[in-house]
Amino acid sequence: MNKVPVILLSGFLGSGKTTLLLRLLQEAKSRQLRTAVLMNELGQTDVDGGFIQSDLPSESLEKLMDGCICCSKKSEVTASVKRLIDQHPDVLFIELTGVANPEEVADALTEPHLLNRVELRHMITVLDSEWVLEYNSMFNTDQALKHTLHRQMDVADIILINKTDLASSSQLLKIKAVVKKQNPKAVIHFTQHSQADLSHIFSGIEPLALPVPVKRTGFRVMMSARKPEPSADPVHDHQHEHKDQTTTSTAKASFSRVQTITLPIPEYTKVTVKQVEQFFHRWGDGLLRAKGFVALSDSESNNILFQFAGKRIHWEISDYSGPSYLVLIGIDLNRQQLEQDWNQLFVQRTGR
Repeated sequence: MNKVPVILLSGFLGSGKTTLLLRLLQEAKSRQLRTAVLMNELGQTDVDGGFIQSDLPSESLEKLMDGCICCSKKSEVTASVKRLIDQHPDVLFIELTGVANPEEVADALTEPHLLNRVELRHMITVLDSEWVLEYNSMFNTDQALKHTLHRQMDVADIILINKTDLASSSQLLKIKAVVKKQNPKAVIHFTQHSQADLSHIFSGIEPLALPVPVKRTGFRVMMSARKPEPSADPVHDHQHEHKDQTTTSTAKASFSRVQTITLPIPEYTKVTVKQVEQFFHRWGDGLLRAKGFVALSDSESNNILFQFAGKRIHWEISDYSGPSYLVLIGIDLNRQQLEQDWNQLFVQRTGR
């Protein structure tokens, strides 16, 4: 039986992983390769999966929501991968959440049910040129997160130093030196919008000659089944440790105090760009990433795609037609105060 090649995508929140995934899928399509995708989101609400559905609706896609794929979701990885490779794809892409340790997911692919069915072909890490040199100081009090960010760089065979238009030439030279010191064997690409020559990534991957048409799985979403303890904060606060089954050592957690909060936007209610951006200027220091769809009173479109990454805000026209919402990812967020501040926007708008 031919093993399905697996390409693993990692990188911190907002670095450009989903953009890279879309480019890889388009390249695979041009090579007439059947693809399967496993994506992971920390929160309960999916944004990025909609991009894949919209751009490539025939892809076999599974989403693991509401947890880190290498922590609370690790037990589900084997089942998800098995379902996808049962569709006989030519290549499987796995996009990790920004705070996942890729080596732990690579380890999950060695489970008995997968060992002889998949082959880890590439581990690609995307770095944000504007902020990667600041991570050590930004997360100085979170050793587990710093460890994960270092491992994302250490284990990759391909590294994209992305968003080069937001960094100076001296910064880029420093980033390259850091990458070379930590991982001298990785192939390095300097990119904008995760755009690079992808031909070497697909080297040796060919379409399989199947005797019968393959039925695709379509879009499948799996939510975490875990329930917080009564005394636990309902947002994600993973401080557990991963136990190495082959040694007596204990591996560091992939992330520790990273939390996700979904902010709903009341139906038939709109806010302005200024109001949303003022909200993020107030809370931006504690946030790592935010994304979602917002109905704006100063826009003719129903919902505008909102993205906050690297302390920058980006708005984009979208054809999304569902309910408006924002997903926030941060460290040690004051959930109650943050939600109260957000809800105050709508009190002001409605006059209640």
